Amino acid sequence: MTQLRITMLAPFGIRPKGTLAVRMLPLAQALLRRGHTVNILAPPVQNPQDAGRSDSIGGVTVTHTPLPTMRGPANVMQQVLSLLRQALAAKSHVLHLFKPKGYGGLAVLLARAIRPDLPLVLDTDDWEGWGGWNDLLPCPYPAKLFFAWQEQNLPRRVATITVASRTLETLVWGLGTPPAQVFYLPNGSENIAASTPKPVSAQLTMLLYTRFWEFTVRDVVVALVAIANRCPQVRLLVIGRGERGEEQDLLRLARGAGLAAMIDYRGWVEPDDIPCLLARADLALMPLDDTLINRARCSVKMVELMAEGLPIVAGRVGEADSYIENEQSGLLVPPSDPAALAQAALRLLEDPALRQRLGAGAQARIASAYTWDRLAVTAEQAYLLALQEQV
Repeated sequence: MTQLRITMLAPFGIRPKGTLAVRMLPLAQALLRRGHTVNILAPPVQNPQDAGRSDSIGGVTVTHTPLPTMRGPANVMQQVLSLLRQALAAKSHVLHLFKPKGYGGLAVLLARAIRPDLPLVLDTDDWEGWGGWNDLLPCPYPAKLFFAWQEQNLPRRVATITVASRTLETLVWGLGTPPAQVFYLPNGSENIAASTPKPVSAQLTMLLYTRFWEFTVRDVVVALVAIANRCPQVRLLVIGRGERGEEQDLLRLARGAGLAAMIDYRGWVEPDDIPCLLARADLALMPLDDTLINRARCSVKMVELMAEGLPIVAGRVGEADSYIENEQSGLLVPPSDPAALAQAALRLLEDPALRQRLGAGAQARIASAYTWDRLAVTAEQAYLLALQEQV
């Protein structure tokens, strides 16, 4: 394939959120390995300390735009124009917008007006509007209306779209985008840990690595009660923090059920410290409710856990059913079913050979289908069609 110059527009900075670090950046690095030139432009939302900085990360240039000096609507336009100027100055073959919302979404609309010949590609990895992040984030109502409008409108303005889940694929089709212009690009991994059997120990540890909105907290506590009744020595390592303090609900309900000693709550953890914590776990729980946002998202955490070789018990919702082959690379249970979650976890706790087999199967699954070097080929296909559309 022809070597391309690709500019990616991020929705926010490289810290602290994960979209840039765990989706854009590894994809960009994989494209770099395939001979392309890639740069990332990001507004320093939530990381003002990075404003105006330009860094090379694994060969990919990541530039954060300067902090705006104005307030109100002028602040927004300053951010948008800064992204637009740098995106056009890059003279790239393709402009790839990540998330159909915010500053980047506005910059792409202006780019289309100024440079109608510039191929535009959109990436969507979550459902951002009503039924999705609009229902979870405490944004002002006018902003939510605007984000929902962007999500509905931007797919009609670009040449091709990359989507992180089959549900998003269907939703984008429903917005009027022809299926041939939509490319399924799930999340992948670059780092697959060496498979080493964990020593059998009387002290077993389950992992809950979460942002808490994915499930009903009470259901998890009900499952933990059933697990503790039959396997009282087990511990639950919890990594993560809720959007609305849901972690406190978990701890309160656990205390009420007499499970306080079972839980080792670590809260939000620096990314560099997570691998050491994952290595302590014997299995992972990924309970899921059957909601639009769970069906539409593509869990980076699931990929991370599978690449680590952890056997997972997950709710059969959305992409979990794509990544995990039941009884081969993990265990799938019905969503919102604490009894089934507990029973599957107990199977793993009581069977070291099953844990080893499913953990190895999880790693093999990621290595065979979900490495970024493989997935980058799909991005190339989206770029090639976008370029053809502009001819």
